[in-house]
Amino acid sequence: MSDTFDATVGRRLRWRRKALGLSLKDISPACGVRFQQIAKYEAGSAQVSAAILWKLATALEVDIGFFFEGLSPSGSAEDRARL
Repeated sequence: MSDTFDATVGRRLRWRRKALGLSLKDISPACGVRFQQIAKYEAGSAQVSAAILWKLATALEVDIGFFFEGLSPSGSAEDRARL
């Protein structure tokens, strides 16, 4: 489930960034990470911490819940515990 979670967050992050016409370099200063790390978040190959996700939501002018849309609470208890 964590792979699904990371991929979903990454897709939504990329979609919103592009919808606003921003580059990776445009939003990286807002959350204090390099643009390469943002690319990893978007690809779903790196997990986003809660603090960084909050900063990204602020920079992209969305509620933090935006990143969780489309996810269901299903999955094993172990998967839910990791989230």
